[in-house]
Amino acid sequence: MNREITPPRARTGQFAVQLSATRRGARLARLLAREQLRSWGLPLEDASHVVAELAANAALHGYVPGRDFRVLLTVDGDTLRIEVADARGEQLPRVLEQSEAYESGRGLVLVEALATRWGIERGPFPRKTVWAEIAMTGAGNHDPVGRDPVKYDAVGRDAVAHDVKGF
Repeated sequence: MNREITPPRARTGQFAVQLSATRRGARLARLLAREQLRSWGLPLEDASHVVAELAANAALHGYVPGRDFRVLLTVDGDTLRIEVADARGEQLPRVLEQSEAYESGRGLVLVEALATRWGIERGPFPRKTVWAEIAMTGAGNHDPVGRDPVKYDAVGRDAVAHDVKGF
């Protein structure tokens, strides 16, 4: 009989890091998050893609000279919550209509596909936090069929839930 030994998965835990709002800082966010997830015994791929996209957005669109961005990973049961906070609260992310003409702008589409839920929280001024939750159950990290993802309105209303299927 061939048995695979798997490390125990973390049921609770938290990891936070503050990085410079640069391309290098975004890359480091992904690498540090991968290593933390590995140490917790959690699946890496979906979560590291989400961290990479949110950190890249923070470095590119949330950049303010002299200000950093912050990554927070929280494990609670079978849910991983990824939060990326930056200093540009007035610049809220939104999912763009996709076209083959665009070479970029697909990051939040990827986050939407990989996360169970995602959203935006404003404050304290001038900060905003973009968060995503990933279910750590099942064969993979995500189950694209039958999910009920929620995102928050990016047009100036905080904590207003919308069903993603309606967009």
